[in-house]
Amino acid sequence: MTTRDRILDAAAEVIGRLGLAKTTTREIARVAGFAEATIYKNFRDKEDLVTRVQLERMPSFFRLVQGLPGRVGQGTVLGNLTEFTEAALEHYRQTFPMAASLFAEPRLLAAQREALRKVNGGPHLANDGLAAYLRAEQEQGRIGPEAQPDAAAALLIGACFQRAFLDHFAGVDVAPAGPGAADLARAAVEGFGLAS
Repeated sequence: MTTRDRILDAAAEVIGRLGLAKTTTREIARVAGFAEATIYKNFRDKEDLVTRVQLERMPSFFRLVQGLPGRVGQGTVLGNLTEFTEAALEHYRQTFPMAASLFAEPRLLAAQREALRKVNGGPHLANDGLAAYLRAEQEQGRIGPEAQPDAAAALLIGACFQRAFLDHFAGVDVAPAGPGAADLARAAVEGFGLAS
């Protein structure tokens, strides 16, 4: 494992444990087993490190979003949406503490926005990708013409984000209650006329 990889792994662990606002490069270096200066040999600053953690250590959801065009016409819409929703729930559960910390520190939020802008990234890509997938399925006739792909995408992703918030608010030792991925996907299919 490279030095950079060890730093990224340590940063993901520390951010998950302490939240972004309380995470320091000193603590990340300690967990990684390096001097703090080693972080700055591999990353510009803390903001760059946080961005790289999001893009490189939590990429499965982003890969799934990028792969949605290849799912058009494949499997069932409900099956594809259920898989998407499972990945979204896991992604937001992992990243919610980091996101909440960003909003607590305007400087970090501004730096994160700028870093994501430079790599053409951002949270809007999930909505855009899901809505584009739904429009393509609509063009294939697998989704009814009355469906509203943009609204359906926004509501499904919003439900995933809220579910992550409720899970964190309840605490990690509390079993999740409420709708799961299959329930949310089914509600989107039935409520928005996504089944043809």
